[in-house]
Amino acid sequence: MKIAGFNFTKINAEKKNNSFENLKIDTNMDISEVKEVSTDFFKAKEELVSFEFTFSLDYSPDVAKIELKGVIILALDSKLVKDILKQWKDKQLPPDFRLELLNIILRKSTLKCFQLEEELNLPLHIRLPRLTQENPSQENNLPENNEQNQEQEPGNSAP
Repeated sequence: MKIAGFNFTKINAEKKNNSFENLKIDTNMDISEVKEVSTDFFKAKEELVSFEFTFSLDYSPDVAKIELKGVIILALDSKLVKDILKQWKDKQLPPDFRLELLNIILRKSTLKCFQLEEELNLPLHIRLPRLTQENPSQENNLPENNEQNQEQEPGNSAP
């Protein structure tokens, strides 16, 4: 699977108030349309398929909302394309493929949401890792001048 194109077609972010009491952030992702793309631009064995999606964050109760809509175009094996288009008639996608597609959308959309959350001074929807102070008593447990660690390489003399 190769990403042939990715772009946001709609970016909407609205902050309604600054009260973050009892804040709950809901994330939603949806694939709304799947269609084959015909082009003379790419001359490859793979076929192009377009996926329209929506990614939204809802800060409740009535604090803020971020909505992203976009299109991702993937270059895929023709056998997989037939399977995708066949299953999409029932609004389904092959499970392994669906997971991979949603992970791409999640990664790209999350980065855009981080930027919007920063600009609107909203709490991040995903907890980022934090650095913490290392406990000084743990440092003393490290083997420093242990005899086992002081083996000499051949040709080197000991001090």
